[in-house]
Parts: sequence; C-alpha cells; structure tokens
Amino acid sequence: MAGRGSRLRPHTLTIPKPLIPVGGIPIVHRLVADIASVCGSAIEHIGFVTGDFGEETERELCEIAASFGAQGHIFHQLTPLGTGHAVLCAEPLLEGPVVVAFADTLFRADFSINPNDEGILWVKRIPNPEQFGVIKMNERNEIIDFVEKPSEFVSDLAMIGIYYFKNGQALHEELRYLVDHAVIKSGEYQLPDALRRLTEKGTIFKPGEVQEWLDCGNKTVTVETNARVLDYDQMDGKLNVSASAAISQSVVIPPCFIGENVVISNSVVGPHVSVGSGSVIQHTVISNSIVQQKTSISHKNLTGSMVGSHVTIHGTASDLSVGDYTEWHE
Repeated sequence: MAGRGSRLRPHTLTIPKPLIPVGGIPIVHRLVADIASVCGSAIEHIGFVTGDFGEETERELCEIAASFGAQGHIFHQLTPLGTGHAVLCAEPLLEGPVVVAFADTLFRADFSINPNDEGILWVKRIPNPEQFGVIKMNERNEIIDFVEKPSEFVSDLAMIGIYYFKNGQALHEELRYLVDHAVIKSGEYQLPDALRRLTEKGTIFKPGEVQEWLDCGNKTVTVETNARVLDYDQMDGKLNVSASAAISQSVVIPPCFIGENVVISNSVVGPHVSVGSGSVIQHTVISNSIVQQKTSISHKNLTGSMVGSHVTIHGTASDLSVGDYTEWHE
C-alpha cells in the first residue's frame, strides 16, 4: 500500500487509499477480514508496506492488526520500484505460510486455504482479459504461467492481487534474486517474475476463484464498491446505524452506514450511503455516496459522490468528489 493513489485524488492527499472507508470501515481493514476468513488458522503477523504516511496512519494500521490478534509491522517503500520490491521490503516476515495482498482490492469467496497446497493465486473470471494480468493453466488445473495483458486469448482468469505461499522463504529467495540480478521490467521488479521462477522450480500454484472482485481504484468504482459492501452487510444481518446517531424528520433508506454521533435532519439518506462519525446532514437528499468524518452538508442533492472529512458543503445538486478540509458554497 505504498502507492500515491493518484486515481483517487483528492481523497488520497491526506490519507493513503487503503484507509479510505467503504461501508464505514477502512478498505484495508475489510481486506484483512476477507483474508482471515479464508486462512483457516490464526494470523500471527501483518506487515504493511507503505510510503511515508506519518505516525498516526502507522498507529492505525497496527491497531487493525491487533484487532485480529496479530502483531502489526510497518515497512517503507519510499521509491516506486515495483510489486516484487514492495513485497521484499517486508522480508523479515517472509517465512512460513504467507499471504500477499494489494490493499485496494476486496473480494467475496467461499473457500478456505488448504494447508497442503503449495501456493494459491486468487483469480476472477472476467470478460476483458486483455486488460489484466491472467494465468495460464495445464490440464491438471495447475498454474504454469502468468501473462500480463495478453494480446491473444490465454485465459479469462485475471489475477486480483492476492497470493498464498506455503513456503514464504522460497518466495523471499526468488525476490532477492530479482533484486540482486537486476531483473527489471519498465524500471520495476515485478512479483510475477518471482512467481514464474517458483513455478519453474516445481512449486505448484492453484487458482482460488472468487465470486466477486471489488475494486477501489478510483472514485467511481469505490462508490460502487461501497454500495456492494453495504448490500453484503445487510445480507449478513449487520446493523449499520449507530445508536448515538440523531435522526429527526428524515428518512434513511437501507442499506446505509450511519456512524457515531451523526446528525441527520430534514433529509433523505440512502440507499447505499456511508456517513462517517460526527458528520451533519441537513435539508439534503443523498444517495449512493460516501461521506467521511466530521463533514457538514446542507441544502444539497448528491448522488454518486465521495466527500472527505472536515468538509463543509452548502448548495444545489451535483456529483462531487471533494477532498478533506474543503468548503463548497453555491
């Protein structure tokens, strides 16, 4: 999670993308929960590979790890040298069973990791494989190659950025080989090059197919992912309206997330709206949107929008993407 999150600006100017909330919970927190649900065993350590996002962010990440009974570790990748280099930054944790995940992806799956499997790559069947990295398999359903944006059809199973390795030390050795021998593509060390070397040495990777792959790469897809997450929370029976929220002369159309000490008056909120703690919504109609913490919105008609924290908005209808500490009056 060391990237700048350029496609999600201005929201990533003040916090890293994986800490942006969907359904009221930071993306990376939900990702760890997704991984924990398929691991089938306790997680001992969680390493976060970040840029320099400051002590407050690092403390929040370690608290996320602690909430899963794990010890949190912070590793820094200050120069964008690729996915292989990013994973190698966490080399003290690359031993024993390891899961590697890119922190802007959420997923839904109904399988568990088999401890006898040497490696698993999470994949999703997609209609446009030429736009993604895909896997190539043999007749035994074993992965034999990794192809980035194939010009000719190889398969329709795209890698979603989550990997399991039974032998983390073997992964460590191959990543170290890439760096020590300058195996570079477009100025970066690529994780698939290490996967290919492991495959050539006999490691058997199997596909772990997911039912749904939820992207959080830009404003539009993050708003869509927020809606899907709220749908799933509702199906799972989660109550996402805080008891401390003050709602008067208003209608909240589920599914929604309404955080602690939110004030809603003379408004219609929902469906598919997340409102962070301490925010105030007055004389407003809002749907299919994300509003973060301590933000004030009044006399507004919003849909398909992302609004940051500590924002003040007053005005007419629009589709907005407004970063933190902004004032917007019309």
